[in-house]
Amino acid sequence: MLAWLSTCVAAARIHGVDILDGVYNDIGNTDGFAQECQQGVELGFDGKTLIHPSQIEPCNTAFSPSAAEVTQARKIIAAFDLPENKGKGVVSIDGRMVERLHAEMARRTVAIAEAIAQST
Repeated sequence: MLAWLSTCVAAARIHGVDILDGVYNDIGNTDGFAQECQQGVELGFDGKTLIHPSQIEPCNTAFSPSAAEVTQARKIIAAFDLPENKGKGVVSIDGRMVERLHAEMARRTVAIAEAIAQST
């Protein structure tokens, strides 16, 4: 199923839509749920559909960007927003080559973090 799930994530990205991983039915298995959330994050899902209130917190923990991820995302955005980098497809940040597509991903990370901050 991993190939199918990956294809679904890729299709969602191509069309600019969010994609949620399916439900986890074993509501008493908190470790299994956390592992499946982590797998969803690694596959590129935007979130997970939930069927029980006990799943909310671990899901939010797994799918919310960390403070370090948000800081790095802001750094990438700032680098590409510099006038000398406006037209570049790639820049060097801390000795690492970063492509413009990473700036778009960074903008999305910051937008998610800001939306979460506004909802709390």
